[in-house]
Amino acid sequence: MMKENISLNQLLALIIGFNLGSSVVLGIGLLGKQAAWIVVLFSSFIGLVIVLAYYFMSTFSPDKNLYELMETCIGRPLAVVGSIIYVLYFFYMACRVIRDFIELTSTVILPITPIEVLTLALVLIIGYILYLGVEVLGRTTEIFTPYSVVFIILLAIFLYASKNFSLDKVTPILPDGVKPLIKIIFPYELVRPYGQIIAFTCIFPLVGNFKKGNKVLIFAIALSSFFLTVATLFVSLSLGSNIASRAVFPLLSATRLISIGEFIERIDAFTVFIIMLGILVKSSVFIFAGLKGLEYICHIPYRFFIMPVVCIISLFTVFIGRGITDHVQEGFKVVPFLLNLPLQFLVPVILLVILLGKKATGKLKN
Repeated sequence: MMKENISLNQLLALIIGFNLGSSVVLGIGLLGKQAAWIVVLFSSFIGLVIVLAYYFMSTFSPDKNLYELMETCIGRPLAVVGSIIYVLYFFYMACRVIRDFIELTSTVILPITPIEVLTLALVLIIGYILYLGVEVLGRTTEIFTPYSVVFIILLAIFLYASKNFSLDKVTPILPDGVKPLIKIIFPYELVRPYGQIIAFTCIFPLVGNFKKGNKVLIFAIALSSFFLTVATLFVSLSLGSNIASRAVFPLLSATRLISIGEFIERIDAFTVFIIMLGILVKSSVFIFAGLKGLEYICHIPYRFFIMPVVCIISLFTVFIGRGITDHVQEGFKVVPFLLNLPLQFLVPVILLVILLGKKATGKLKN
């Protein structure tokens, strides 16, 4: 089977879609109250450093993914153990991302449809796309990402035209000083979405003209961070910081305020499109990263695992939480500390140190 390749434009679209992902479903930075947009903006600068560190780690052996880099650093036996952990982590994160969208769909759009049906329908689509190859995912995202960008801009214009914006809702900006914002930024707003880009270490080896990947990453992070900041700002300006921080789906709640001349209103479809594309991309990248881990462990092409894996993910997506409250609480209080911090930061830092040491001593083989 020929090696898959994705272009730099497709990588750009994938990262933008990935970063929007579930971040626009449940909101981002809203715990910062009036300074929510500052939280998102400042997090993006630190997030850029994190993403470039992942890219720098991949430059030591551009043709190797995360699992193969682990083997280079610590040998295959330990790398297999580490790979199993990362495979389970990526699949678990895919379940969480899919559940975000299922909760939105079952609550707002299709309240009568059982979540089992919604989940199975979505994961089968994801499985079919991944079976066709990551190139298909890249091309699909490349086509539809511009629509998401246009819809975000239109939502901002419509909210402003509806006279729903009020500066009083985001002032005073720092009523309690800077310290509360630091606690929110680390770890909550760094592990999502920036730390989660560690999944792209399984896609970087497939990128054509990988040497220019750093410029694409910088532009992708800057662009996606801008849209996240804009989304957070107009949610805060329209709903107010207190309501926005308590809303289950803040962007959708803000969209429902749009009413221009009793003609342009109820444009929830714009928001749902943005969210659905982001969820599709983000969950697909996580599942692909996990599948590449199974490929590394078993020496079997990842396509052989797609159907059983997506069926298992469909099952666990349903059982991952008893409801939206339980699901959100687990995501904010448990996952960042037990999973995200060690697997997104600690392990990559250790691998990077080992790679630098091997390169300095001349023991690194590309």
